[in-house]
Amino acid sequence: MNLPPRRVSVAPMMDWTDSNCRVFHRQLSRHTWLYTEMVTTGALLHGDVARHLDFDAVEHPVALQLGGSEPQDLARAAKLGEQWGYDEINLNCGCPSERVQRGAFGACLMAEPELVADCVKAMRDEVLVPVTVKHRIGIDDVESFSFVEDFVGKIAEAGCSTFIVHARNAILKGLSPKENREIPPLKYDYVYRLKRVFPQLEILINGGVKTLDEVELHLQHVDGVMLGREAYHNPYVLAEVDSRFYGDTSPVKSREAVEDALIEYAAAQVEKGKYLGAITRHALGLYRGVPGARGWRRVLSDPKRLKAGIGAFEEARAQLSAGTFSERDDAESLASA
Repeated sequence: MNLPPRRVSVAPMMDWTDSNCRVFHRQLSRHTWLYTEMVTTGALLHGDVARHLDFDAVEHPVALQLGGSEPQDLARAAKLGEQWGYDEINLNCGCPSERVQRGAFGACLMAEPELVADCVKAMRDEVLVPVTVKHRIGIDDVESFSFVEDFVGKIAEAGCSTFIVHARNAILKGLSPKENREIPPLKYDYVYRLKRVFPQLEILINGGVKTLDEVELHLQHVDGVMLGREAYHNPYVLAEVDSRFYGDTSPVKSREAVEDALIEYAAAQVEKGKYLGAITRHALGLYRGVPGARGWRRVLSDPKRLKAGIGAFEEARAQLSAGTFSERDDAESLASA
């Protein structure tokens, strides 16, 4: 399979970027790289593998993000991911949650670059697909560039050539995961500098990116840009990615065309006994900024209406057609979705 470069990707986000979400995002962009939620090695080695690894073929290119710190366990989990058909195995060295820290992985691994290097080498010895690392620029009050430079250098020696860098420190004590995405200042210049120090490596930047104009600016300094919550809450931002960054001359899909594809997918899933709300919850921002968006979203997030099955989309479209526009209402509704 010829895979596109990682110019644009959607970040792994816990409880959000499941297979239903990724199939929806794929309707907006054919070339954007998609990432799973973080899956722990324990969940794969001692749990229901299919539940964690099943995905739709339309999702390619798609990467499996793993959480763990034991090299051999990560190697076994990476092999499962490769056998299941994932195009990349990504190691999480950036999550600051206390639950993840208790498992001795995530952002706290940045304090142990030798261990991360061992983990990367063990995985690379087991799989042929790329093994990549997602990390922060520092932890707690460590502010020096040399810290992240040394971390990347050590992991690169183990054979990793792709690094996804969230341009903030991770504060391991005292801040929630949400606060860790907002309070530590963004230092894009650190990521740009990493690319200058390691020109042979593929460096992707992550953190606070909201528009494709910003993506374009970052691409002047690094190899790729990872979108996070903006891609989830305002998914139509992905609609022009292919034309702007991959040279794809296919017409940009309208929101209505994306919704049609969503309905077709949802109908097939409902036929298999899946709950419609598990699919629609990922698409609630599709009409963000469009008159009637709040009514459309209200229908597709109402459990009572969702019990009607695919017919809920008809009511949602009626709300969209009859709706008026209020930026304040739309923002408030999205914030509570």
